[in-house]
Parts: sequence; structure tokens; C-alpha cells
Amino acid sequence: MERGPGRPSLQLVQQAVQALYHDPDPSGKERASCWLGELQRSVHAWEISDQLLQIHQDVESCYFAAQTMKMKIQTSFYELPTDSHASLRDSLLSHIQNLKDLSPVIVTQLALAIADLALQMASWKGCVQTLVEKYSNDVTSLPFLLEILTVLPEEVHSRSLRIGANRRTEIIEDLAYYSSTVVSLLVTCVEKAGNEEKMLIKIFRCLGSWFNLGVLDSTFMANSKLLSLLFEVLQQDKTSSNLHEAASDCVCSALYAIENVETNLPLALQLFQGVLTLESAYHMAVARRTWTSEGHTRGLVPVLNYCRVFTELCETFLDKIVCTPGQGLGDLRTLELLLICAGHPQYEVVEISFNFWYRLGEHLYKTDDAVIHSIFKAYIQRLLHALARHCQLDSDHEGVPEETDDFGEFRMRVSDLVKDLIFLVGSVECFAQLYATLKDGNPPWEVTEAVLFIMASIAKSVDQENNPTLVEVLEGVVRLPESVHTAVRYTSIELVGEMSEVVDRNPQFLDPVLGYLMKGLCDRRLASAAAKAIHNICSVCRDHMAQHFSGLLEIARALDSFALSPEAAVGLLKGTALVLARLPLDKISECLSELCAVQVLALKKLLSQEPSNGLSSDPTVPLDRLAVIFRHTNPIVENGQVHPCQKVIQEIWPVLSETLNKHSADNRIVERCCRCLRFAVRCVGKGSAALLQPLVTQMVNVYREHQHSCFLYLGSILVDEYGMEEGCRQGLLDMLQALCIPTFQLLEQPNGLQNHPDTVDDLFRLAARFIQRSPVTLLRSQVMIPILQWAIAATTLDHRDANCSVMKFLRDLIHTGVANDHEEDFEVRKELINQVMTQLGQQLVNQLLQTCCFCLPPYTLPDVAEVLWEIMQIDRPGPGAKLGCTSELLPFPRTDVLPLAGELAEGVAKETTGGAIQVTHKQLTDFHKQVTSAEECKQVCWALRDFTRLFR
Repeated sequence: MERGPGRPSLQLVQQAVQALYHDPDPSGKERASCWLGELQRSVHAWEISDQLLQIHQDVESCYFAAQTMKMKIQTSFYELPTDSHASLRDSLLSHIQNLKDLSPVIVTQLALAIADLALQMASWKGCVQTLVEKYSNDVTSLPFLLEILTVLPEEVHSRSLRIGANRRTEIIEDLAYYSSTVVSLLVTCVEKAGNEEKMLIKIFRCLGSWFNLGVLDSTFMANSKLLSLLFEVLQQDKTSSNLHEAASDCVCSALYAIENVETNLPLALQLFQGVLTLESAYHMAVARRTWTSEGHTRGLVPVLNYCRVFTELCETFLDKIVCTPGQGLGDLRTLELLLICAGHPQYEVVEISFNFWYRLGEHLYKTDDAVIHSIFKAYIQRLLHALARHCQLDSDHEGVPEETDDFGEFRMRVSDLVKDLIFLVGSVECFAQLYATLKDGNPPWEVTEAVLFIMASIAKSVDQENNPTLVEVLEGVVRLPESVHTAVRYTSIELVGEMSEVVDRNPQFLDPVLGYLMKGLCDRRLASAAAKAIHNICSVCRDHMAQHFSGLLEIARALDSFALSPEAAVGLLKGTALVLARLPLDKISECLSELCAVQVLALKKLLSQEPSNGLSSDPTVPLDRLAVIFRHTNPIVENGQVHPCQKVIQEIWPVLSETLNKHSADNRIVERCCRCLRFAVRCVGKGSAALLQPLVTQMVNVYREHQHSCFLYLGSILVDEYGMEEGCRQGLLDMLQALCIPTFQLLEQPNGLQNHPDTVDDLFRLAARFIQRSPVTLLRSQVMIPILQWAIAATTLDHRDANCSVMKFLRDLIHTGVANDHEEDFEVRKELINQVMTQLGQQLVNQLLQTCCFCLPPYTLPDVAEVLWEIMQIDRPGPGAKLGCTSELLPFPRTDVLPLAGELAEGVAKETTGGAIQVTHKQLTDFHKQVTSAEECKQVCWALRDFTRLFR
């Protein structure tokens, strides 16, 4: 499908839409999608969408046109001249009225377009009043009027619209002024709708939207018929699922809106009493459930809705519950409601309340009041009992517990919650009680497994001192017969792994524990859990495990004979390496060589394979295993001693080098090679000096052909290890310059920064390491200015890791000329930084301000603030220096790096396309003053946050 140079014909657009929806050939659909996407980005999309909506030939073309119109208003409103805004509004209102019966999704798209237009069009005053007056008397227009009034408050905080804080404040004040008009309209709609379900759903959705915006008057709403109607609907036995959900959503929105309870007391009291009346309705919904063959409940939707409402009630009144438990709005009947829900047989119900229980635990932990804690102890105990019951597997379950399905993920969340709440009950007491249920009774296997699971969750938090229960549990678990259910064995193995500190304190149990875990390792169903437990034992009991190193070595040699997941196999090797590091230094080299031998042999075998023999030649498994061995073999080596791992790594290097060459085009394998080499270098530190020359040479040669960013990362490791060695600095600088040539070429491509964020991330990690280890070497080099220019360009990149690396480089760069660390080269560094900032400082600051306002998300602002703070320290007269007049420059005459308020005003739009004030002159001057007079970095950050909100 070719696109002409000008405006495409309507017929061609309709053909493309038909192809998008109906072409049986996927490639045809893809071509149509790309072509229509290009059209949507063009200026012709406005007129074409308008015409498609006028002729409304079919649902597909109307939906495409409505969606396009919404998208253009959101992202390209600036394309329209101001005098066309009113006609666009009138056209959209005409379209939504004409198409109101065609399709609900089209009405929603047009409603969003109208709402987004109203938010940006400052000249459309009192849009709510206009719309209500125009359409409220026509019953057929009420559905789309309610749709517009529903999405309008939702769009106020939409990230798709950058209307700015000034316009947003103006809009919220306007909507608050007309909120009573909307509520009155909704009451009228209720009277007209009677029991019509679809209309009631629209009414509740609209009311919820206005609650969410927080503009409804609390006293007015407390006495509104709408509030009593919500609870009537929720109390009725025969309310449909859709209406029940809409009413529940609305109540939750109302509860969320009154989180500041004291200022919304009338409404808070009404909601509190209203929700408490729903307890009987909840019980009726549970009693009404009908079971399907899958074991789930058809009537579960209302039960889930009630639990959501009860949870939101508790979240809203959490402060009252903690500060005044049992009194007024701190009435603990709220917790009773949640515990009733926890008793429901479906685990999905109790899961809804988890966030509240987390928050309650957090509040009580901060309160640290024994009397308050004692009040809540019984509630938490009841919750834990319910959770233990919910964690039970089905009695007919076979095999081990699944950890990746929905129920497995639920159990993991239970484990996390129990860890957070156990301090209220007492981990020692709870652990003993759980064990008593197993010891004193003879519960079914599924109860035993669930209790062991909860015990495993809290085992590490149980006080180890003089605790006979722990020893008794450990002794009992390792004596479990192999005839018990597989799931019980699996979870008992996990419990043993969590009790590794008990083993460390009671080394007499080490042999029986290892024997028990070895039995698990030999069972393919239990192997990965046993490997994880052995890894935990090795991590905690390193010294005791040294005598068992030969056994660990045998396991490592036969690793592939066990049915292990890749993570479990790597974990076993990690544990083995941790124990290896505790052996006498004279034995480490030989043992490391034996530990690596299997993996090196596997790599050699893969290298000798012919590429056409049909067998896999993927070396990632042995590379990952070698990496984990190098990473965790960290013996204590005194100064002057030869590192015991040095000889082994030098012997392995040729195999790694050959592997790297063979797979130089494969990014995944090269990344694994570099990761392995990184940990090898870190393992022996400066003992890897013999590898430096051949490694750097190979890195540069491969990088010229294949720009894998991991080479830049590996380069940063080398700089970190050797950058302070005088004899290595020039060689490392040569490496940097050689790597920069193909890197800059890659980033110069169209959208180079956006398409290669990993390269940006690793490049500036490398540059930052140079600044930290050998700043003068880099500052005097020819590559310094190009690197800084790319850093300035990359400040716009909205990628968390890449942007963080860029900002850290800029901060460290400037800091090296600011912080007097009393090193001999400080004055040299200071002069070199001043030269760099004289050349590029103004450009840097301008770019930082532009990117904060228009490119970067708010979480990046602390990093930007740190850069600006460091800039302001250059030649600053003293930490208390302030500027009273915004016409003065910042107090560093040689750099002039923060623009004046007037200059800043030229760089930002004072008025939006829709005619709203984006930023006032006072706001510009206030920002300049706040930044330049800041005495702490966090003050710069606060000023940036406030200022950038004007453009979001």
C-alpha cells in the first residue's frame, strides 16, 4: 500500500481500515497497520477523521476515526490554529450525538476526545455547565453525556496530556465549582432510569470518577440520595454482577476520597455505617454460591466485591484503627469483617486484603507500643491460622507444590505477609504452636505440609538462643520417612534450608542434615529444592562445611546427572565456591582447578564441534557456571601473597578467549563471556594483570565488528581495577578511545540513543569509572569533549538505567573539580573542569532544564538535581551564599551555567496551544531564586519538582 506525497483519498483510507480488520493475510494486516499509523501521525489525520465520522460508513472506519481524533488531541493539539478549536468542539459534539447508537467503544473514544479538548481549550469556559444544559433534557443523549462526564475527571491527571500544573489547578477548581450540577444531574438520571441496569451502572461510574478527583463536597454527599442508593443496591439479593461491581467501585472511590478523615467527617461517618451494614449481605452472597465442576464459585464476584469494600474501609480508617482501637471510627468491627472474608474457602477472597495487613503491620511496627500491640495480637493470630488453612494443597494433589501457578504465587505472598506480621504474635511462640499441632496430633498430609510451609516462612526470625524447639524440629524433619507424601518431603527440605543457622549453631546435626538433603537431591522431584537447601547450608555454615568440600566437589562434577533447574545448579556451585574460599590458601588453587575442570572441558568440547553436525554449540551453561564460581570464590589474601586463583584463571583464559572469538556475532553468548571474564578479573583483582593486554586487544578487535555493549561494561571493570596504576592509565585510555569510535558511530544513526540504551548505559559507566579512578587522564584527552557532548544529548533519554548512568557521570565529572580531597592533582582537576564547563556548561544546564520539563519522568529529578548542585559549587564563594535578586548571575563568574530567569523564559512556552497560562514570570523567577540560593541538594530537587509540574 503506497502513500502519496499529499493527503490520501478517503477511499484509500477505508480500504486500509478494511484490510486491518478483515484481510486474511497477516502481512496484509501488518502493512495496513503501518500505513494507518503513519496517517495518524500526519497533519492530514484531522480532516480525514472528521470526514470518516461524518459519512459513518461502517463501525471499523468510525472507530479508527474516533481513536485517531482522540490521539491527535492528546499528542498533536499544537498542529491546530487557535481559531479552529471551537469548530473542532462543535464537530465532535455533533459526531457523538449522531453516532451514539452505533457502538459504545466509539462513544467512549469520542467522549475522551471531547474531554481532552476541554482540558486543553482554555477558552471553553464552564464546559460542564454547557454540556449539561445542552443534553440533560434529552433522554437519548444522557448515556453519552454521562460518558463525557465520567472520562473528564479521569483525564485531568492523564499522562497523555501535558497541560501543566497551572491549567490543572484551574480545571480542578472549575470542576469543583460545577460538581453539585453533576450530582444533581445524576440524581435526576436515577429518577428517570428507575431500575434500568445499564443507566445505573453509568451513573455509579460517573459518580466514582468525581469521587476519585476529590472535588465532591463531603457534607453535600453525606446527605445525597446517591449514597443511600449505593448501599441499597449492594444490600439487595438479586443485584446483577455488573451493577454490583459498579456500585462497589463507587463506594471504594468514595472511601479513597475521604482518606483525610477529619476534614471529611460527615461523609466518613455515613460510609463507615453504610459498609458495616453489608456484613449480612456478604453472608447471603456466600450462602448463595453455586459450585461449578472446576471447584470455583459462580457467585464469587459479589463476595470479592464485598471484600474489596471492607478492605478499602480498613485502609481509609487505618490511622484511627491504630491510634484509637475500639473507639469511634477505630471500631475493630472493621477487622472482624476482614477476618470473616479470610474464612471464605476461596483464597482469592482473603488475598484482596493483603495490602491492608501489610500496612497495619508497618504502622504497628512504627508505633512500637506493647499495649497497642497486645490489642491486635489476637486478630493477627486468627489471620495466620486462616492463612495456614488457605495454604493447604488439595488432598488428591500429587507430586510437589507448584510454585509458578496462581496458587503457588498466592503461597509466596502469604509467606511474605507472615514474615511481616510475625513480630506481633512472637515468632518463638508461633513456631512452637505450629510444631505442637504436628507433634500432638496426627493431621492429614496436606495440613502437615501447610504447617511446615508457614514454619519455613518464619524459621529465620525465630530467636536461636536456647531454643530447644528449633533443635527438636530439625531432628524430627531429618527423620521423616521417605514414605511420606512428596509434597511434605519437598516443603520439609525447604524448612531445613531456612534453618541453616540452627545447623551452624548445632554442628552435630550437619551430617544427618546433609544425608537427608542428599536423598532429596537424588529424587528428580525434590532435586532443585534440595540443591537450594544445600546452597543455604553452605552459605551459613561455611567453616563447618569445609570438611565436606570433597563431597561438594563430587556433586559439582556430577551436576548434570541430577534433575536440577539451571538456577538450582548454579546455586549449588555458588555454595561450593563459598566453602572453597574457606579452605587453606595452599589448597584453593588445586580445588578451584578441579571445580572448574568440568565446565572447561564442556567449553573445549563445544569448541571442537563442527558447526554443521546438528548438535547445539551453545556455551552459555558452562559460562554461567564458571561465572558463579569466580564470583563467589573470595579467599582472604594478605598483601604480598599471590592470589591462589590467579594461576587457574590464566589457564582458563585461552578457552574463554577462543569461545569469545567463535561466537563474536552472538550478543547473548558474548554477554555471558564478558560476565564470566568480569568475575574472573574481580576474583583476582590486580593478579589478572597478565590478561590485561590480550583481553583489551581482543575486546577492541571484536567491538569494531560487533558493538556489544557488554564490552564497554567489561572495560569499566578493568578501569576500576587498574585505573589507579600509573603504568596502565595510557593503555586504558587507548582502550576507551578505540571503543568510542564505533560507539559514537552507532549512536549517530537515526534514533541511535533510543535504540541503544544499553550502549548509553555502559558507555557512561565506563566514563564514570575513568573519572573516579584517573580523572586527569580523561580530562586531558581528546575524547573528553565528545563524551560530554554525547552525555548532554543523552540526558533526554527516558530509560531508567541509561539516564542514571549519564547523570552519575555528569555529577562525578563536575564533583572531581569541586571536592578538594587534598590530592596533589586537585588544582589541575579544578582548572580542567573549569575549561570544560566554560565550553559546554551553559549548554548542559539548558539541556537539563529542557529535559526535566519535557522529556524525563519525575523519578529522575533527584539525579538531575545532584548535577545542578555540583555545577553550583564551582567557584561558589561559600555554602551560605544566596542571591536576593534574580537579575544577578549565579555566584561563579567564569561559568555562568544557570540561565537568568529572563533567559529561561525564552526557552519555555509561557502559554499552551489551547491558550492556558503554562508558567508565569513570578514562577520563573521563584524557581531561579530557589535553585541559586539552595544550601542543600534536596532543596534544588524540591524546586525542580515544583517547576516541572508546570509542564506535565
